[in-house]
Amino acid sequence: MEDPVISISPITPEEFERFRRLLQEHAGIALLPEKRVMVASRLAKRLNFYGLDNYGAYFRLATDPEHPDEFQILVNALTTNETYFFREPSHFEFLRDKMLPAWPTQPLKIWSAACSSGEEAYSLAMVLADKGRNRAWEVLGSDLSTRVLEVARAGIYPLDRIEQLERRLMEKYCLKGVRSQAGHFRVNAELRERVKFEQINLTQPLPGHLGKFDAIFLRNVLIYFDPDTKKRVVENLLPALQPHGYFVVSHSESLHSVTQRLQTVVPSIYRLS
Repeated sequence: MEDPVISISPITPEEFERFRRLLQEHAGIALLPEKRVMVASRLAKRLNFYGLDNYGAYFRLATDPEHPDEFQILVNALTTNETYFFREPSHFEFLRDKMLPAWPTQPLKIWSAACSSGEEAYSLAMVLADKGRNRAWEVLGSDLSTRVLEVARAGIYPLDRIEQLERRLMEKYCLKGVRSQAGHFRVNAELRERVKFEQINLTQPLPGHLGKFDAIFLRNVLIYFDPDTKKRVVENLLPALQPHGYFVVSHSESLHSVTQRLQTVVPSIYRLS
């Protein structure tokens, strides 16, 4: 027999506020009041898993130091991860046509700082492998969610993620699934081995081993932060940028009121002054 589904009381404004404040403090993400239904929906499975009938009880369990794994599951559930290959393609065109030809022969290091399930990091890797003229390069992808990082390391995606991916690059760097994997594809092993993934909280001091990057892509994440958190995150990342390195945000984001240390190259692409 299947376990019975617990009748869960609707999430109260006070319970939502606890989750909202927790996510703000831990990840810098500001949940709007209209996200209350989303929070309840995403966490309902965890309440059922533990046989809990209210969100307050789950909050206490997930924040108990004796359940660190559940706290990470909570964070994974409440962080938004939506992406696809070559999203906002003009940024990859700029990398190919402007950044790469101007860079010296030293190894290139690019950081996809909110990589979600890895599509952005692998898109960057495809450009570097395809147009890097055999120069050494590295791509780091990072995210707060361990769940999406597992997907990124596996490099397996549904075919509906490739709308912006050139057929030539698809054939060169990806393998289409067959039988049980039909409808999916996998980034090939050679490319996967050159892209590293790591859990990093951008609101906290960065790990000392990261070193310096020639470009940092921080796209479609600042929109979830309040103004103070945006400034803290950007100032936190700038020491990891090489002199005159590039800092890329999404077309819907701007850094004009966030920092004075970056100069606009073209809209959404900045350079360390």
